[in-house]
Amino acid sequence: MNATQFDALLSAAEEGIDFEALTVEQHGEEYAFHILDEEFSELTESELHEVATEHSPYVTDWYYWTHVVDTTKADRLAFLQWLEDADGLAPPARYAELDDGVTCHWGQLAITTTVGEDGIRQYDVRHVDDVDHDAADLDTYDDPLSARDLTTYDDDGRYRPLKTAPTLQSGWVFPALDAPDVLQTVEYIYPATVPNWHREREGELDITHWRDTAERQTGIYEIIEELDREAVECIAEACCVDSQCTKRREWQYAEDDHLAADGGDGEYPCREPCSLVVAAARKWTTLENESEKTFQIDLTLSELRQIEEIIDTVAEGRVDEIREADVYKGANRYRARYLRAKRFDEDGELAAHEVEE
Repeated sequence: MNATQFDALLSAAEEGIDFEALTVEQHGEEYAFHILDEEFSELTESELHEVATEHSPYVTDWYYWTHVVDTTKADRLAFLQWLEDADGLAPPARYAELDDGVTCHWGQLAITTTVGEDGIRQYDVRHVDDVDHDAADLDTYDDPLSARDLTTYDDDGRYRPLKTAPTLQSGWVFPALDAPDVLQTVEYIYPATVPNWHREREGELDITHWRDTAERQTGIYEIIEELDREAVECIAEACCVDSQCTKRREWQYAEDDHLAADGGDGEYPCREPCSLVVAAARKWTTLENESEKTFQIDLTLSELRQIEEIIDTVAEGRVDEIREADVYKGANRYRARYLRAKRFDEDGELAAHEVEE
C-alpha cells in the first residue's frame, strides 16, 4: 500500500467504504476497519495506517477496482474480474495465485493476470499455443493497435474473413498490458465478444434467430428466406461448431424452434447468423433449388469409401495433414489423382450418366 492509496482510503472513509470484504468508516476523529471476521475500531489515523498496511491486499484491491479500473463500463469491469476470479477468493488468497499468474482462455487467447507492486495488475496476452513459450522467443508488442494486423491472416498467410474463426496466427505476445490496453487488445482480436458475454450473464442478450435474419434481408440476399429448415440445420452443422468458430451459437431456427446441430462450447455467445453465414447461405439457396436426379457411376467399394474420405478431409480442414507418401489415406494427393485419371472422362468430368425415372 502506497501513500496515494492510503490518502484515497482516508478520503473515502468520510462517506464510508463497503467493498466486498472491506468496510471502512469514519466516526469523528476515529476510524473502524472491518475485513471478513476481523474488526478494528476506535482507530486513530496512524493506527488505521498500521492496520491498513498489515492488511494491504484488501486496501490495494479496493483501490484497483475503484480508482484504476473504469467502473462506468460494467461489461469491462466484469471481464477483468472474471480474468482473475475476483468474485471467488478474498484478496490475500487471490493475490497468492496472481503472484504465479492466473490464466484464462478467451477463444484462442491465453490471458494471464499477475499482480504487481501495490496491487496493480499486468496482463499477458498471447495465443494459447504459445503458453509454454518464453516471451523472448515470440514477437513482442505493447500497442493494442498491433492486434488488428495479427488477425488479418492465419499462420499460412491466408486471409481470415471471420475474426472468430479458430485460425488466429500464433507466435506473438503482449507481455505487460494495463487494464485499458488488455480490453482494447481483446476487442481488436474478438470484436464485441466482451459486451455480448456480459449481456448474456445479465440475462440481457438480444438474439436474432434465423427466420428473423432471413426475413430482413434485401437485394441479392432476399433469396435465403427460401431455405427450408433442413437446409438451415446443415448450415449450422457446417459453420457454427467449435472447429469453425470460437463463438457459441445461441441463435436457433426460430425462438420456439431449436436446431439439433451442436452450437459449440465457446466462452462467448453468437447472437445472430453472421455475415459470412448469410453470404454462404445465398449460394446454398441456389444449390438447394436444383432438382435432385439419379446418376449412375461405376465405382469399387474402396473408391466409394475414398470419395467419402476426401469429402470429410476437406470439410474438416485436414488436407495439409495428409503426407504425399501416405498413399493409404484416401485423401492422399496421388490417390486422388489416380481416381481422377481412372474415373474422369476426356472433358474432365466424372464419368456418370443420368438414370431416367
